[in-house]
Amino acid sequence: MSEVKTNKVSPVGANGTVTLGDSGDTITVPSGVTFANSGTATGFGKVLQVVSAVKTNTSSYGGTTFSTTGLEVTITPSATSSKIFIIATPNIGAHMDNNSGCCFLRDSTELNVANAASARSLWASNAQYQYNSYNTESHPMTYLDSPSSTSAITYKVAYKMAIINNSSYPYIYLNRGIYDTDNGNYSRSSSTITVMEIAG
Repeated sequence: MSEVKTNKVSPVGANGTVTLGDSGDTITVPSGVTFANSGTATGFGKVLQVVSAVKTNTSSYGGTTFSTTGLEVTITPSATSSKIFIIATPNIGAHMDNNSGCCFLRDSTELNVANAASARSLWASNAQYQYNSYNTESHPMTYLDSPSSTSAITYKVAYKMAIINNSSYPYIYLNRGIYDTDNGNYSRSSSTITVMEIAG
């Protein structure tokens, strides 16, 4: 490996540009290196791409481990240094006696779930206690992920019930309440997920 040592690199002409490498190259900055910037640096933290999905139909689930709601989106990062910012607003319906909530999945890996705390239920969104259980509750979630990958990644909103206290209503729903009676007191919702690739 060749090594060049110098105190300054300047462009050929006044107000010119110095280019490091070509498209597709990787410039490695070793651990412990500090960039001292007294000018203007650009590119870092820039949004490189945005992918979004909306789910307007319903889904249901009766398990106590996380399962996808069907609200999901796939993104292919352009660099391993990129971060992925995830925003989702799932609308969840469950009986008020049953303990339920949501998290993100990266493919099948759970993200943004609370640390274990004895026998307590764990998720990213707050567990819900929906009084009268007529309609849905919004469970907004955000998370900044560092997948270190340039392969296609599917981010999903997952849900589960931790405890089913009322076995007459053993399901959790996306975009509808548990009763779903056909009149104006009961409603349907849509849910969205958006992911943004942020330059590292």
